[in-house]
Amino acid sequence: MEIRINKFLSQYGFCSRRKADKLIDDGRVTVNNTTIQHGYKVKENDTVKVDGEKIKSGLKKNIYLAFNKPKGIVCTTDTEKEENNIIDFINFKKRIFPIGRLDKLSEGLILLTNDGDIVNKILRSRYNHEKEYLVTVDKKITKSILKKLENGVKILNTITKKCTTTYINEFQFKIILKQGLNRQIRRMCEHFEYRVKKLERIRIININLDIPRGKWRYLNVDEIKHLKNL
Repeated sequence: MEIRINKFLSQYGFCSRRKADKLIDDGRVTVNNTTIQHGYKVKENDTVKVDGEKIKSGLKKNIYLAFNKPKGIVCTTDTEKEENNIIDFINFKKRIFPIGRLDKLSEGLILLTNDGDIVNKILRSRYNHEKEYLVTVDKKITKSILKKLENGVKILNTITKKCTTTYINEFQFKIILKQGLNRQIRRMCEHFEYRVKKLERIRIININLDIPRGKWRYLNVDEIKHLKNL
């Protein structure tokens, strides 16, 4: 049986396919001690290495975690450059990586996995998957401002997609996004001269935040089934 190198790396839990493509571009992937190019198909007895480290063969058990990220933790797998990284914080016994990002100053729900194939299903913006946040701002919010947020805001040389908001109190609201621009909610609020004091993600698609800060849990069977059927 032959399998494309990027799919091989994702199936064995090393990284997502997108990350695998970047590793190949950078010349960091070898098969039988030869640097390979995109499209290379791995055979059963091939020896695959990344940065000289052999990728163990044999099908793995997929892992899916929900984690309540504290403020100050960085969603990166680079454990050498970033001291407060998510991987060391969770200290899971097997290799996993975060699905997407939640910026350093934000907190709340983020998913982690070793299943590279599911990452694109969740992250690709064209799928319009919902992510819900609880936002606390520095001054009184008005329903008219929320309406403007819903209709789209010009940031990063684009107009944000229409979204849904819910008024909670004078300083808090919920917002449901179907895209993930860099620091999107903070930039949207800044456009109307509001500063975000606290930003917490409380839902990703069908998965709700239901664990204490700094803790993780396995996704249940129904949650995993829903994600795989996206």
